[in-house]
Amino acid sequence: MGLKILQINTVCGSGSVGRIAVDIYHTLEKNGDKGMIAYGRRTAPEGIRAFRFGSPLDMGAHVLSTFFRGEHGFASGRQTKRLIGRIRKWNPDVIHLQNIHGFVLQVEILFAYLKEAGKPVVWTLHDCWPYTGHCAFYDYTACEGWKTGCRACREYQRTYPYALFRNHTIQNYERKRTAFTGVADLTIVTPSRWLAGEVKQSFLKEYPVQVIPNGIDRKCFRPVKSLLRQRLGLEGRFVILGVANVWERRKGLEYFVKLSGRLSEEYRVILIGLSQKQIKSLPENIIGLERTSSAEELAEYYSMADVFVNATLEDNFPTTNLEALACGTPVITFNTGGSPESVDESCGQVVPKGDTEALIKAIRQEREAPRQSESCLKRAERYEKYDRFQEYVELYHRLAGQGE
Repeated sequence: MGLKILQINTVCGSGSVGRIAVDIYHTLEKNGDKGMIAYGRRTAPEGIRAFRFGSPLDMGAHVLSTFFRGEHGFASGRQTKRLIGRIRKWNPDVIHLQNIHGFVLQVEILFAYLKEAGKPVVWTLHDCWPYTGHCAFYDYTACEGWKTGCRACREYQRTYPYALFRNHTIQNYERKRTAFTGVADLTIVTPSRWLAGEVKQSFLKEYPVQVIPNGIDRKCFRPVKSLLRQRLGLEGRFVILGVANVWERRKGLEYFVKLSGRLSEEYRVILIGLSQKQIKSLPENIIGLERTSSAEELAEYYSMADVFVNATLEDNFPTTNLEALACGTPVITFNTGGSPESVDESCGQVVPKGDTEALIKAIRQEREAPRQSESCLKRAERYEKYDRFQEYVELYHRLAGQGE
């Protein structure tokens, strides 16, 4: 008999985590299980069994709570209770938490229910927010306050979720620790070994941790022949590609600007995912493009590029690395978080975080002795999404007492 698995996420089908939730849903359906996705905002793709528990008005109130009170994750009580009502009605065998911060949930109410319900819970951490007093990532400033209580936070105004007027990091840390610990049957999943190591040093260390890397659809991300290079006038140029969903400061936009000023005319930088304002501020020798939701278009750019550079300063396990490799393009990344875990010497290079000279040297080396496309494709095979997400299905069945 198949299991009923409920996933809870901020969104359904959009953004990297929203797409992961839908991919897990389809994997469940292929295995004869039944999935449901509960989400707080935007819309769900057609054909997905899902329900939206949030509203734009409530999200606005939560944003104000974050900005003015510094309390992210502690508003939205009414819609959290609405969600719990739907959970009771559908009665899933396993509850899978994805990204539960994003202005949609009151986490204390949610976790009080989880402790009462006694159901197996899986919690995938896509960033560090669950065990800090405020921030989703802390590598940028090499902060270790989360190990002792976030008692000297100076970044709360500059780091997502941007508490602009009130520093409640100490109180938030204690409220999270009280809420998130003590769930009888909870398993944490991290996409990277790096984040698993961080969790084991946090107040969540009481829970078992399993590493399941993110996956990609290699039917979408594959080597594509196109006339893109000719259309952009890049014949004879060594093309350096950077891609981000949002080019916030942790994504390293400044390093691409530095590259453009240091490398000769034989090189050309292309950046995808920029805002119009960012595009207007770029040097003339950088081609800047807005975000695209088309995997086919992204695959063209990955395939056309000579190297993919990930200058991220804070990250968990970026799927952009995987997408580039699946298109046969080598990856150069800073030694940041879990980003290096998808790269070895056969398909790219890892350089010290923030080291512009090492980054330039690696790019030049790649031009002089390029990695073989076949090596990149072989590396990408281990990240086929349905293989990776099958690990979630096996975990669900084991927790529900139907696995080995």
